[in-house]
Amino acid sequence: MANTTSEFDTIAAISTPPGEGAIAIVRLSGEDALPVANRIFKGRDLQKVASHTINYGHIVDPDNGEVVDEVMASVMRAPKTYTREDIVEINTHGGIVATNHVLQLLLSHGARLAEPGEYTKRAFLNGRIDLTQAESVMDLIRAKTDRAMQVAVNQLDGNLSHLIKNIRQEILDALAQVEVNIDYPEYDDVETMTSKMLREKALAVKNRIEQLLATANQGKILREGLATAIVGRPNVGKSSLLNYLLHEDKAIVTDVAGTTRDVIEEYVNVRDVPLKLIDTAGIRETQDKVEKIGVERSRKAIQQADLVLLLLNNSEPLTQEDQALLDATKGKKRLLILNKTDLPVKLDLSQVKKTVPQQDIVPISALTATGVDQLEQRIADLFAGGIDNSQSTTLVSNARQIGLLKQADQALTDVLNGLQADMPVDLVQIDMTHCWDLLGEITGEAYQDELLDQLFSQFCLGK
Repeated sequence: MANTTSEFDTIAAISTPPGEGAIAIVRLSGEDALPVANRIFKGRDLQKVASHTINYGHIVDPDNGEVVDEVMASVMRAPKTYTREDIVEINTHGGIVATNHVLQLLLSHGARLAEPGEYTKRAFLNGRIDLTQAESVMDLIRAKTDRAMQVAVNQLDGNLSHLIKNIRQEILDALAQVEVNIDYPEYDDVETMTSKMLREKALAVKNRIEQLLATANQGKILREGLATAIVGRPNVGKSSLLNYLLHEDKAIVTDVAGTTRDVIEEYVNVRDVPLKLIDTAGIRETQDKVEKIGVERSRKAIQQADLVLLLLNNSEPLTQEDQALLDATKGKKRLLILNKTDLPVKLDLSQVKKTVPQQDIVPISALTATGVDQLEQRIADLFAGGIDNSQSTTLVSNARQIGLLKQADQALTDVLNGLQADMPVDLVQIDMTHCWDLLGEITGEAYQDELLDQLFSQFCLGK
């Protein structure tokens, strides 16, 4: 699977976010990284300096002798680098003009622009990391909570890789034993003994795979966040609640019903539970065409939400619109929020309590922030209780890994069904081998070029 660095040309990209900053980094990787950098770097000869050193100098346009920037150039020689290729990282002054000028000079003197994720792709193709570790790089970049970051770091360290490889080795050992028993039978009941051994191994491996799959839901929560729809009729305080949870005035708040015309999405960390907050337009009957589109999107957001925060106005009687929302969110995981508790109580909860448990009713005042702490704690209790906080826990968190684990689990079910039906061992062995192959796709022991292109295209440029 591993490739030698000579198969790849030299790539360059800006590895820091665009905009103004103290420094920016332009990264080169490839067999000609050092000579290409040397063509525009004036200072020490980068091809003669020791590996893993940082060197002062200037970037100079060779065509006209113009000094572009004062820089520090880091030199890292293969194989002890991120890509297992020679790498040069040019630390420039942060800013769009200077950084782009340095990149253009590199592209004009022997490098080409890197594709999104190409540095990590080369790390995989050169055997430094496997696919689960490559995916964890992007998970680490996108982590929204400390726990999500720790899960990504664990995967980057190879925790999931080691687990999958150990399972594959167990399957390989079992398959080898099957071959020995078939080719060199020493007992009359070798078929029975082989079937028993396969059944025990299939059950043991199936149990380990299902333990991993049991973490998929919490892994998805940590990776993607809980889709949380804030719903209610117009002017009950949805946007005020969103702003408080975000700790900024993201949504417009007025006393005019129908101000929010569309769905607003933002991420927030609530007691280490990542929420993808969706502030929906107030749901009501309306003749306004724009508002009507917003209302329809709000209904769709309710259907797709993992959690619904349904707001009622505690200072007004229950309306038909409120009741319609209670009915629409029935069966969803939801919290009923009684807003505007700073005003006189006019809401009769007797009807509401017939369908909503008392522990899921949270009184607050979004205006004074009273009760919002209790709301955050209730959200954490609902979901954080299902998230294992052990630092060593291995979670699967993306759809590709989960899908392959489910297929591998089904292959083991086919093994057990085949043994139950007294199928010949050499036929049952096919399903066991299929399971082994599927697990290999998780780590990248087996892969298709189309998969790599799709996976690494999701990375940011320069990573």
